[in-house]
Amino acid sequence: MLANYQLGEVFLSIMWFFLFFVWIMLLFHVFADIFRSHDMGGFAKTMWVIFVIVAPFLGIFVYVIARGGKMAENQAQAIEAQDAAAKEYIRSAAGTASSPTDELARLADLKAQGAIDDAEFAQMKAKILNG
Repeated sequence: MLANYQLGEVFLSIMWFFLFFVWIMLLFHVFADIFRSHDMGGFAKTMWVIFVIVAPFLGIFVYVIARGGKMAENQAQAIEAQDAAAKEYIRSAAGTASSPTDELARLADLKAQGAIDDAEFAQMKAKILNG
């Protein structure tokens, strides 16, 4: 039986597997977009989910055609939000959330309030200016 498996059949099997894999990925992306989308109400989300479950292939393709542009916008917004959160975390973890000018202004405020004296101010100022 294995000897009758021709090269064209191998190619078609690989192609069908690839298309099935692409469809599964689209299914996950569509469901994620349905539940992540803020511009649709609950009824619209419910109808899309039912449509995708009842007629999976047709539902996926209709959703991609009808809301493909919005899917891209939602994905871009999610990536930007994740990137901003990562940058903020890195800044807070590295301790470089403010510039030396901000640090000096904060030190001047502390000195003006009397929280630190002249010697402490000079020491901290030197530390900030020297890096």
